[in-house]
Amino acid sequence: MSNDILTIREVAEYLKINEKTAYRLAAEGKLPGFKVGGAWRFRKDEIERLTKGQNTRDESAGDA
Repeated sequence: MSNDILTIREVAEYLKINEKTAYRLAAEGKLPGFKVGGAWRFRKDEIERLTKGQNTRDESAGDA
């Protein structure tokens, strides 16, 4: 299990999205993260799991 922690900037770069979008998704609970002193932090393994789950859902939706 990876213990890598990403900042909002790093998670935005990793997902190839704008930082404002990452903030919004985190605030809406759509990105699994936590706050440390008011700053968002994300576990890389949770972000990877989220993206893998998204691929699985997209593929299964096409089968319906």
